[in-house]
Amino acid sequence: MDEKVIATDEAIRLIKRLKEKHGPLLFHQSGGCCDGSSPMCYPKGDFLLGNSDVFIGEIGDTPFYMNKQQYEYWKHTQLIIDVVPGRGGMFSLEGPEGFRFLTRSRVFPRDETS
Repeated sequence: MDEKVIATDEAIRLIKRLKEKHGPLLFHQSGGCCDGSSPMCYPKGDFLLGNSDVFIGEIGDTPFYMNKQQYEYWKHTQLIIDVVPGRGGMFSLEGPEGFRFLTRSRVFPRDETS
């Protein structure tokens, strides 16, 4: 089975740059109304994970989590974290870099789902 979350080369480069500035990071894909389709990047320890968060995998040696309810909708998809020009979520670290992380996805074929 393929990984649940992967990242483009551009996203990996931005993650590396952010780690150099901020140290260890964490990603969280929330199910909220504001920035709900944007993966949010935080310094590790600045975002408190709870029982409703599911570990999806790692991108750029950085853990990626998602709200359990949202994961139920997306569990049949592979998340592809990309970067596009623009401002990210107001709490996400990449905003001042002039780029934002963006979640793309593809549906797993039946033989790839767990």
